[in-house]
Amino acid sequence: MRPLLLTLAFLPGLLHAAPAPITPESVAIVYNADDKESQELAFYYAKQRKIPEANWIALPLSKEAFITRKEFNTSLRDPLRKSFEQDQWWTHTIGPDGKPITTNQKIRVLVCFRGVPIGIKREPAKPGEKSVGGAHQMQDEASVDSELSLLAYQGLPIKGALNNPYFKSKTSANEVDLQGALLVTRIDGPSDEICRRMIDDAIVTEKEGLWGMCYLDRAQKDGAYQIGEDWLRDIALHNTKVGIPTIVDRNRDTYVTNYPMSDAALYYGWYAPHRNGPLLNESFRFKRGAIAIHLHSFSAAQLRNSNTHWVGPLLDKGAAATVGNVFEPFLQMTHHFDILHERLVAGHSLAEAAYMSIPTLSWQAVVLGDPLYRPYAQFSSSETSLETDRDYKALRAAWMRWPDDAETRTTKMRSAAARTNSGTLYEALGLFCLLDGQNELGGAFFNSARQHYGQSADRLRQDIHRINLLRQAGRKPDAINALRKLQPEYKDTPEAKAITALLIILDPPAPPPAKATPPATP
Repeated sequence: MRPLLLTLAFLPGLLHAAPAPITPESVAIVYNADDKESQELAFYYAKQRKIPEANWIALPLSKEAFITRKEFNTSLRDPLRKSFEQDQWWTHTIGPDGKPITTNQKIRVLVCFRGVPIGIKREPAKPGEKSVGGAHQMQDEASVDSELSLLAYQGLPIKGALNNPYFKSKTSANEVDLQGALLVTRIDGPSDEICRRMIDDAIVTEKEGLWGMCYLDRAQKDGAYQIGEDWLRDIALHNTKVGIPTIVDRNRDTYVTNYPMSDAALYYGWYAPHRNGPLLNESFRFKRGAIAIHLHSFSAAQLRNSNTHWVGPLLDKGAAATVGNVFEPFLQMTHHFDILHERLVAGHSLAEAAYMSIPTLSWQAVVLGDPLYRPYAQFSSSETSLETDRDYKALRAAWMRWPDDAETRTTKMRSAAARTNSGTLYEALGLFCLLDGQNELGGAFFNSARQHYGQSADRLRQDIHRINLLRQAGRKPDAINALRKLQPEYKDTPEAKAITALLIILDPPAPPPAKATPPATP
């Protein structure tokens, strides 16, 4: 096959080494000794990632997802501390201030498996206890994983969150002083089958890399929520610099029911409480190895349920990794999506990116997926080929070849799209135009993409792009007319529901007439 544009192997001067991977020897795993599936899942992961048997920890644990603080202390925290001390996975010295300092930290990542409790319940308030400070300073409920991240520290306050020493770092976990903190993740989800698939997908995907579209769902929230909007905006801007085609929903509503979300390798959105949009389409699947995250206060409160909140449904629909919260975290104390995304694209592992992007520990977050998964380890490497995901790899090669020459880059990619009849390349060019404010040119590229796509879902997505441009231009009647004209073409497809949903938003039906009130009985 003739190369589409140029292969990454032809760009040796532009290649960038990925950060050093976390070594298997620095990973410990913990599973429920009273749960056969938990044990077998842990063994399966350990074999795939070559985690030394000396690093396996079996503990008899409750099968309940949420446990009391006392249960956490006696069944998880204290036994794990004992294991770390006995196996000399860390040592402690006394600092000048008389406080212990963790040194010689051998274990840096701790993985919990399905069957290990998820959260710690709130303790009842003591008689006469008064609230001090903000609401978050009185919370003593927490995710099990976030509490375990500070396992080395004793005598810490239970209420409120604590600072994360790894926040905003850009250094591999093997090469930085974590100050005793652990990167705690879990392989968990709605079923044992899904958990095994998450492991397999991570290992297979990282060999060739994660390639595809990025979907961002901005909520257009104002005031106190602006920071979340900024995260998504910055992800889009970062993607324009590295060549990841990005679709941004700028409407107040989330992606509509059965939105045609093809080749979804990355998804970041907010703020609906339960799954919606493309996740309601029975045939929808994320791309293998996908990172998919939806921000909501209780996104992981029922992570073993495929239909409730977001973490469970995202994993059920094929995502390999996600993050979430088991209790109310407060916006600024959640994972900062822009940092998480940037660190992943730079080649860091899931565990590193997740902990580099969250300012607090001993709080509400959970990280779901293989902690060693590096979806973008091959993003700037000559190891990859153009045999699979050809169009996305060609885009990346063009960005590496002409990083500061958008005009040449666009000309080359436009020529490649015409030569190969690639709807993907035409759509990507349109998306980059939109992010650069060139809406008219973007619309022209979407017209070309529509003509070259073979699948009805992909063609409809180009139509929705153009309808969104009409909405942004204040041409609501034209958008409604365009949607009505599309209905016959897509009436027999699952994605037809997206057209119906958009029409309900733009042209809601009149409310039913009010029923007459019967006269009062004399």
